[in-house]
Amino acid sequence: MHDLVLKNGHVIDSGQSINRIADVAFANGKIAAVGEGLSGRETVDCSGSIVSPGLIDLHTHVYWGGSALGVDPVAYAKSTAVTTLVDTGSAGPGNFDGFRAQIIDRCPVRILAYLHVSIAGVFSFSKEVMVGESEDIRLLSPRETVRVAKENPDIIIGIKIRLGRHASGDQGMAPFEYALDVAEETGLPIMAHIDEAPPTYEQICERLRPGDVLTHAFRPFPNSPALPGGGVRGAVLDARKRGVVFDIGHGMGSFGWATARAMLEAGFAPDVISSDVHKLCINGPAVDQLTTMSKFLHLGMKLEDVITASTMAPAKALCRPDIASFAPGAVGDASVFSIEDGRFPLTDAVGETEYAAQRLSARALVLAGKVFGANEQTAAQRG
Repeated sequence: MHDLVLKNGHVIDSGQSINRIADVAFANGKIAAVGEGLSGRETVDCSGSIVSPGLIDLHTHVYWGGSALGVDPVAYAKSTAVTTLVDTGSAGPGNFDGFRAQIIDRCPVRILAYLHVSIAGVFSFSKEVMVGESEDIRLLSPRETVRVAKENPDIIIGIKIRLGRHASGDQGMAPFEYALDVAEETGLPIMAHIDEAPPTYEQICERLRPGDVLTHAFRPFPNSPALPGGGVRGAVLDARKRGVVFDIGHGMGSFGWATARAMLEAGFAPDVISSDVHKLCINGPAVDQLTTMSKFLHLGMKLEDVITASTMAPAKALCRPDIASFAPGAVGDASVFSIEDGRFPLTDAVGETEYAAQRLSARALVLAGKVFGANEQTAAQRG
């Protein structure tokens, strides 16, 4: 008999070509089977809900208490049914040990990390103080970044750099060279942030390698990937052909309805959908992963494709196919959520609100074959 069975949910796992009503069974912390009539010591009725492999939010900031922009990872995971949180540069080599000891190692939710080349990560990002850490080249620490990345290969899955007028001032592509040097030395991919020029969208795309991630990929004008009048910039198309991963990273200022609609109309869907959740956007406009996914449902993406962009695609970018699959023997994670009908306001990063007829709402999550219960402590409660 299995340890746990999620019964009668609409199971969607494109990697296994599953899109039907079925049961999902777990044993010994792993996926045991997907089928009908499965029995377990514990069962959860998921009738009327979607059951997917564990959702991955590829862009979060969860260094709670150690970074000005960090949110509580446990509370966030519960609210949006995410089983893997990828922190993107909240910590650098100077404070990663604290991030790991105080948050990552104590958190029941899986946290992986892109390590920032900046010595203290994203350290000056708040409502009152906002100074781009990549603007001062003296803060970039390639030797220490290499050392810390090599000492934490189980957690650090890539290198983060933030580029643009707000993040790096007038430095242009200079900070990228530090990140590239570190990435090549460690064999890790880069995640590059982009905001307003300099550098331009094209300049960043031209330098990214296969497997590197460009986040904030559907950012609004200026420095948008969409051409005036329609279509996609050539450098963007060339980068996708090379294998660059395009990630949404909604956040406070990096998703626009106009850009998203233009990109989708041109046939350029995002590879990965992520929230870029942090203190300045968790109450809007990004809110969370399911809200960001709901925006793409509203834009006309198929539910299966939205789920794939939040499971299998980010898992591929992380080189961790085991954490987003219902294949027997895969990590026993699952997300349960529903589709609600109504009229829901959804706002982009420039303040434009559209009303959606549907939204996704969290119901439950399963970590390592166990239902993630209400008794799990938040970071604040753990002290």
